[in-house]
Amino acid sequence: MAKFKGATVVDTERCKGCNLCVVACPLDVLALTAKSVNQKGYPYAQEVKEDTCNGCASCATVCPDGCITVYRKKAE
Repeated sequence: MAKFKGATVVDTERCKGCNLCVVACPLDVLALTAKSVNQKGYPYAQEVKEDTCNGCASCATVCPDGCITVYRKKAE
């Protein structure tokens, strides 16, 4: 079975900080910012564990605003 690596990109200005992506991630890759907010005043999701994402896209699937993109590539 091929192993995959993933990269999560969050459109921070569209993120409302609902936390659904953080809960959905099986590898705890995402977290809401503790001290930063976007222009709308919301804490936003960000990748906190680099090189841990496996590209499953659970976070993007549950995002109600569609502001998460997950890229996958075969691990070398």
